[in-house]
Amino acid sequence: MTKLSLGYSPCPNDTFIFYALVHEKIASADLHFARPLLEDVETLNSWALQRRLDVTKISCHALGHVLDEYCVLSAGSALGRGCGPLLAAASDRPAESLVGKRVAIPGKLTTAALLFRLFLPTCGELVEMRFDLIMEAVRRGEVDAGVIIHESRFTYAEQGLVCLQDLGQWWEDVSGQPIPLGCIVARRSLGREKLERIDQAIAASIEYAFASPAACLPYIREHSQETAAEVVQSHIELYVNAFSRDLGAEGMAAIEAFLSRGRQSGVLPGAVAVPVFRSLL
Repeated sequence: MTKLSLGYSPCPNDTFIFYALVHEKIASADLHFARPLLEDVETLNSWALQRRLDVTKISCHALGHVLDEYCVLSAGSALGRGCGPLLAAASDRPAESLVGKRVAIPGKLTTAALLFRLFLPTCGELVEMRFDLIMEAVRRGEVDAGVIIHESRFTYAEQGLVCLQDLGQWWEDVSGQPIPLGCIVARRSLGREKLERIDQAIAASIEYAFASPAACLPYIREHSQETAAEVVQSHIELYVNAFSRDLGAEGMAAIEAFLSRGRQSGVLPGAVAVPVFRSLL
């Protein structure tokens, strides 16, 4: 029997979502997953471009490059309001002063990178680095600013950094939509029936986590960059919400709006509608 390959990030929201599924705490409708691969989201993005995994978490930016192979599942996404990336620097300054400067981004295919390019198209040099290295690079003056994500949102002030722009809030202001950060995608070739079973299994895993959060905690803390209980809990509360349970029409509209602006800016290719498994023939 073929096992489905699965990848997601070690961040608390993803380990919270997938704990029950990968530890066989729920019925998974005869689905069989190989041992999951936990990697930084930019690694998962690059693997999606290589068509490496059957089911994977990716950035909504990366989604715009792989729609020929993958469709979006309804469960497991990271969308919301007040949860976007932050543009941070060592001292307060107008964000517009970064024109022509060096700004760190957590990977070229991340939603954070596309958001920043939409916000400040005339920025000088984008410096790619792993997300957990950005704050230190800013503190040391290796870059003029950095786009921070994940747990860094809760700890940047402790590092002596200031927020120049909440990029998620900027997106909400210009679009009226929640910010679509990441989503779960699966190969379209798996077919509607299997895609639906996968989606239901992920949704059930989320419900288990909400019902039994203490059971998930050791697994979450094992993989989290930040182990402080309050940081981990804040991360989960911010990024796992009603959209994680089911994107619904509002969530899908937000993703399409984001991809549409990416296409208009010339960063994303084509004009392909976002396929969800429910729309597949």
